Amino acid sequence: MRTSTERLVRGEFVRLIYRLARTRATGVLTIQAPRGSAELLVLRRGHLVAGEQEPGEGSRRTAQRLERLAALDGARAQFDGGLAAYPPGGALRQYNLAAWARAHLESQLDAAGAQAMVQELAGARLALRPELAPELGWCDETDRRILAAMAIPRRLDQIWPLARTARFRLLSFLYFLRAVGALSPLGVSAPVVVPSAVEGDAYRLLGVPAGADRETVKRAYRRLARALHPDMNAAMSEDRRRQLELKLAAINSAYRRLVDGATA
Repeated sequence: MRTSTERLVRGEFVRLIYRLARTRATGVLTIQAPRGSAELLVLRRGHLVAGEQEPGEGSRRTAQRLERLAALDGARAQFDGGLAAYPPGGALRQYNLAAWARAHLESQLDAAGAQAMVQELAGARLALRPELAPELGWCDETDRRILAAMAIPRRLDQIWPLARTARFRLLSFLYFLRAVGALSPLGVSAPVVVPSAVEGDAYRLLGVPAGADRETVKRAYRRLARALHPDMNAAMSEDRRRQLELKLAAINSAYRRLVDGATA
């Protein structure tokens, strides 16, 4: 079975690789760089058939090759599925593509990115897409606790106590899940709060287009106020409550600026 050729922007190669691994695909993936020759990746049951003989050196070179392909922007990908041919002995030299995709994505998250993600997901319930979640056989005990906590949509502050792990460890796993499309925020997700007197920032904080009419602004404000109000989230830590109070204050300020400005 041949898929249609698709153009990959930066970052989509990793998602493609993960989904082929998740579906245990067998076939040949052709990556055509914008400039240069095409590269062929032979897959067998979701694993990459590596060409190197030395286990340690081969894994390192294979990882480097995948990193190089992941950095391409504008490459074209075509997967010819169902092709079972692979090099002699290849069944003994298979590289775990799902593990590589996860390690690659989690390595991109730093402390600043983790904090931004916490702010972005504030107030939203996180739903798991089982068809894209990692298989339990790929997971350790911490991963399994996180996945179990997400069996029903929960907020980040509800998942954390159930996961029983370090904050950054949890956020790294969620970052990976979101990057491969396995994580879906439900409800209102609070924007990153950057208080400003600029009118354009007020529209952005409320999540409405610049120049939105009064009724649109009011609807957006009421929706955000309900989602962020600390009294709507009784079972939370004091630190979390203070964070929501700060976000709500910024939303109130943005709303007053737009509404008062419209009536002035």
